[in-house]
Amino acid sequence: MSTPILELRKATKKYAGVPAIEDVDFTLLQGEVHALVGENGAGKSTLTKVMAGVVTLTSGQMLVEGREAMPRTPNEARDLGVAMVFQENSLVPTMTVAQNLFLGQEKFFNRLRGIYIAAQQFLQSLNFDVAPTATVSLLGAAKKQMVEIARAVLHNAKVIIFDEPTASLTPEEKKYFFDLVRDLKKRGVSVIFISHALEEALLIADRITVLRDGKHVVTDDVARFDRARIVQAMVGRDLSQTLYGQRKTTVRPAGKRVLSVQNLRMASMVKNNSLSVFAGQITGVFGLVGAGRTETFKVVSGVIKRDFFHGGEILLHDKPVRYRVPAPAVRDGIAYITEDRKIEGFFETMSIARNIYIGQLAKLRAKGGSLISGSAAKALGETWAKALNIRAISADVKAVELSGGNQQKMVIAKSLVQEPELVIFDEPTRGVDVGAIAEIHRLINDLADQGKAVVVISSYLPEVMALSDRILVSRQGKVVEEYSALEATEEKIMYAAIH
Repeated sequence: MSTPILELRKATKKYAGVPAIEDVDFTLLQGEVHALVGENGAGKSTLTKVMAGVVTLTSGQMLVEGREAMPRTPNEARDLGVAMVFQENSLVPTMTVAQNLFLGQEKFFNRLRGIYIAAQQFLQSLNFDVAPTATVSLLGAAKKQMVEIARAVLHNAKVIIFDEPTASLTPEEKKYFFDLVRDLKKRGVSVIFISHALEEALLIADRITVLRDGKHVVTDDVARFDRARIVQAMVGRDLSQTLYGQRKTTVRPAGKRVLSVQNLRMASMVKNNSLSVFAGQITGVFGLVGAGRTETFKVVSGVIKRDFFHGGEILLHDKPVRYRVPAPAVRDGIAYITEDRKIEGFFETMSIARNIYIGQLAKLRAKGGSLISGSAAKALGETWAKALNIRAISADVKAVELSGGNQQKMVIAKSLVQEPELVIFDEPTRGVDVGAIAEIHRLINDLADQGKAVVVISSYLPEVMALSDRILVSRQGKVVEEYSALEATEEKIMYAAIH
């Protein structure tokens, strides 16, 4: 692994005169797995999009196998042997899996049956359990990611860039993915791996490069890194004690009961679920895939409907409510912050300010309030962007141009501008870097300190342990155990979630 296959020298990309990356030097060796880490907004995606032909440099050089190259489209990059699996999938939703795999590689005459057979054999060789005849729009996020990965491998790329490839994969699917990366490495393929899961970078990479504020900080062999050194390089300060460090020694006392759910049912996902949420506390909800956590709170907030007959009862401030759409729930002070920000969380072509204003507009319309002027809407957006430290050139930047952590903070701002009494966070730090995680955790704690009733649904047990005053464990559609944070242990919680 001594021959560079791809190099960037003094790479700089500016938007409106503001550098997204500046004077970055990067070297990818033949047959290595190179992890690229940094906070949201550090320039990781910009750097890799330069390699993939999506973004062109303002200044600097790119070399592929020692020759200068500057791809201006993904097709040009693919011709150079560089393929990228994007964080936002780029599949054609109305086509089948097999058609997406071979898109752009079709022969003049095609037999659909032949394409399906070839796709089936190829997917099986990767241990990917995806039906080649399935329409992509009907697939879940994890299986769409598998198709993206398979398509990059199928194109026989010399360099494959993975942008957050494991964010939507289950533990078993992650194992298959890591086995695939090791297999690619054996074939001599070079892999760039962007991930906010630092443990994954330490597990799979040969070398790690850290970016901060668009600049190169350090590149070194993985053996010389541990989590603390990576975090220090990423944020310029030690976060080891502020993220998931010390065990809780105090919890907030329960205030007034804000929400009571009794014998809730929703199809096969929620089964006679009962729980309570109190003001001034953070209620953590933990469970494995299929535990019905998200579905329960989507029913509470009117996103989906409970069963019409024998669907149970929801009491808000001891009064029964039955929401069929989110608007009346918003009016009554309930904010649900979705786990899927890209699909359900924001309007990607709108600015930060407009997205935040739409959050307030939902509250105003629900209460019969009046609209505000464009300048007032912009000022509102800028105020909340500053309050939540949303980093962008201006509040007029489109949401799609923000990094994942800043998108998440914008989605949170869009809900908090409604001044809710019950705030439900569903996977609040998924796909978010350690710096933004600390900021979001601080915000969640502040809301509870202000007397709000806060629910945090998370699949990451250390996060549940770090934030919660009380912890509800969900299994097979209902809450099966409740712990105070003072008595909870990871072993107790996991045992309840499984047995």
